[in-house]
Amino acid sequence: MRVPFKSGIVLTGIAVSALTLAACSTDAEPEASASASASSTTSAMAGAVDLSGVCPADIKIQTDWNPEMEHGHLYSMLGSEYTVDSNNKSVTGPLIASGADTGVDITVLSGGPAVGYAQPNTQLYSDESIFMAYVGTDESIAHSADLPTVAVFQPLEKDPQMIMWDPETYPDVTSIADLGAEDVTVRVFPGGVYIDYFVGTGVLSDSQVDTTYDGTPAVFVAEDGAISQQGFASAEPYIYANEVEAWAKPVGYELINDAGYPKYAASMSVLPETVTEYADCLELLVPIMQQAEVDYYDGTLQASVEALVLELVDAFDTGWVYSADVAEFSFDTMIADGIASDGPDGILGTHDAERVASLFDIVLPIYAEQGIEVAEGLTPEDLYTNEFIDESISLGF
Repeated sequence: MRVPFKSGIVLTGIAVSALTLAACSTDAEPEASASASASSTTSAMAGAVDLSGVCPADIKIQTDWNPEMEHGHLYSMLGSEYTVDSNNKSVTGPLIASGADTGVDITVLSGGPAVGYAQPNTQLYSDESIFMAYVGTDESIAHSADLPTVAVFQPLEKDPQMIMWDPETYPDVTSIADLGAEDVTVRVFPGGVYIDYFVGTGVLSDSQVDTTYDGTPAVFVAEDGAISQQGFASAEPYIYANEVEAWAKPVGYELINDAGYPKYAASMSVLPETVTEYADCLELLVPIMQQAEVDYYDGTLQASVEALVLELVDAFDTGWVYSADVAEFSFDTMIADGIASDGPDGILGTHDAERVASLFDIVLPIYAEQGIEVAEGLTPEDLYTNEFIDESISLGF
């Protein structure tokens, strides 16, 4: 779960930046935007691709949170004539590939407060007009019986979720395992499967896990570095160092992926029947999505996507505060930390079979203990397909 950042709140007698829950916008009508295009006129893909007739006229994609730079690969496919719908917290425009109109529209739907914090896979099943949604690998396993999905493209090689700590208080800590060894309190949201894994494998002890985290920085600040806390590497390190006035110093962190929990965090997923019924569409669409991400992370579309993200944050007015500085930090960190990168096969967007199988083996015992029933006979291969991936497309890092 993510929570929106709101600046300038006074907590526990200290002037700090705080995180607040969102309130929905009350704008009455969608509004046309005149901001810069988030489409590229140069690309490795040659020629126009016509998606009309094989794909839905409007390809609706449900994200997991408010607009942010992690979603840049989607915003990169929007042309300049997009329309912002502040009521539904969405943006719609011609789907652009290599600077050319594909003949269909794309709608990017915000998650989090925009949908009452419902998970994207729930939205995919509750609204038949949604074609694709972000689904994490562990979530797809947990909901394989009631909300089965198949991932067709993964834009993030690593989950940006992390555990952070104060390097001044704990100069010898360089990892989550070190936090366990030093018995540092780890404050997290309740229900995180990755925490169950760390406890179950002895990386952390059950007694040091505090599940009272509410998304605000107040306790972390008040504890003056005595505790560690969950967060996102693409946001909190900058925010705490630069926007939380009562902290205003660096934090150390480790990604949960690098600590041994190999979840794909935001795989582009569809209903199982969609893989067959829209195979011709996915065969064309997935390579477009791959190339859009290449054009985004090579810097071609960074500025235009950032402008669009900031425009949407302002228009949607959910309480989510996202500065240009955080956006730029996020973009740089996604590359620097390998959150956005090619897979071990050197291809962008494939699911690694051994990695999926490893996570499968990790979470099944946890779900069994929690009483979560997965689909009978489920195998790791049921969770994804690489058949639509263009193996010639890569980020080069």
